[in-house]
Amino acid sequence: MTRTRPFEAVISDMDGVLTRTADVHERAWKQVFDEYLEQRQAEHGEPFEPFSHDDYRAHVDGKPRYDGVADFLASRRIDLPRGAATDDADARTVCGLGNRKDRMFLEQLASQGVAVFDDTVAALARWRRGGLKLAVISASRNCRQVLGAAGLLDSVDTIVDGRIAEQLGLQGKPDILAEAARRLQVDPQDAVVLEDATAGVRAGRQQGFGLVLGVSRNAHADALRAAGAHQVYRDVYRASFARRIPSALDKLEELLVWQGGRTPAVFLDYDGTLTPIVDDPGAAHLPEAMRTVLADLAGRYPVAIISGRDRADVQARADIPGLLYAGNHGFDIVGRGKHNTLPEAERVVDEVRAAEAQLRDRVGHLPGVIIESKRFSVAVHYRQVGDPDVVAQVHRLVGEIRDGTGLRMRTGKMVLELEPDVEWHKGRALDWLMEVMDIDAARYFPLYVGDDDTDEDAFAALADAGPGIRVGEAVSESLADYRLADPDQVRHLLEWLRDRTG
Repeated sequence: MTRTRPFEAVISDMDGVLTRTADVHERAWKQVFDEYLEQRQAEHGEPFEPFSHDDYRAHVDGKPRYDGVADFLASRRIDLPRGAATDDADARTVCGLGNRKDRMFLEQLASQGVAVFDDTVAALARWRRGGLKLAVISASRNCRQVLGAAGLLDSVDTIVDGRIAEQLGLQGKPDILAEAARRLQVDPQDAVVLEDATAGVRAGRQQGFGLVLGVSRNAHADALRAAGAHQVYRDVYRASFARRIPSALDKLEELLVWQGGRTPAVFLDYDGTLTPIVDDPGAAHLPEAMRTVLADLAGRYPVAIISGRDRADVQARADIPGLLYAGNHGFDIVGRGKHNTLPEAERVVDEVRAAEAQLRDRVGHLPGVIIESKRFSVAVHYRQVGDPDVVAQVHRLVGEIRDGTGLRMRTGKMVLELEPDVEWHKGRALDWLMEVMDIDAARYFPLYVGDDDTDEDAFAALADAGPGIRVGEAVSESLADYRLADPDQVRHLLEWLRDRTG
């Protein structure tokens, strides 16, 4: 069942999710353990088996430092006294080895600095704009030092790390996660956990967190799923879940700060964004007030429409000089004296037409179905179909026809579309347009407004360069930074952009 209640918080592990310190940790552990194992070989003649990446993942990653030492030594059937946290770094105890690793980690941190994962930093910024509470956790005692070196201390509401765990007597990741939720004052069911370690994923599930997302940086997605991750991402910026998205009209001052003096560059969907959604796609005419503000903006800034409609259709409907137009979700783009179509799409036009003939024969007679022909795709609209059984029949028949072709099926709001099966979407079209228009994030403030799932790729392509704005409900799984309720509010935002510069 799809969750409708918005999540209230995100709890992110630090190493491997937010900062690129996991490799530094692993190198420090390897140096400590290999030196110790070589000493045992010299003293006792034991075989030397180096500390491996698999050892790191299985016994150390995501655990408090001393527990990691004890677990790894147990895997090698080595028994050392526990010792105390005050043990010297050269002591032959569990705590001594752990303290030696801490010393080596800090030495490497000082010499190498801290790198971050830009996708997670951008995602945290989007979630903070949306009012989500944010926490960073780590089994490391050096979490604050790492976040400070990365410039991220002010990006989160609370931190629970190895030092706090020691002070409070917390026993491992499950307790650390529970403490982070307590400090954020959220029920675990209303919080999202980001973890790259299997131990952290298991801890999140054990504590009953509403959504546990695995972050696969090193091709270990299967292990994260096996540990219980609800979903696994390589790019954290694409992580989506139900959350409350703030109105762009309520955040105009925040938008100004984000813009920072850069020139706006405006990218817009058509149906549901510039015009209301209507039962008959042919009746989606651009209101004159919207046409006026678009024409005004196009005289000052780069403006483009990226639509699922056929390019010639949307260009004729807007009919505004100076705009760029991308049709068929970006398969066909024209503007500034340039025309771009994908050769891969051109090659399957005949297959699209053949699929269209089948759709008209097998689906077109169903009551309420409208078939829309485009150059590079064919769409089956079922907004006017009132019978759920007929809707199910539409999905079944379109799927059967798709299975007999080399095309793929794209879903949207009450529409199914067959199109070329190539790696192209609105996000790729947005990138191409920005390149053609010589738009870079240093000089321009790109914003994209759209209402459909097909617009999510464009939101993702913007990352933190500028806002994605979803037209629709306040609670959504969208990747957008802000929302607008309807095309009237879109027009108000565009008028605000226009009027700010006179």
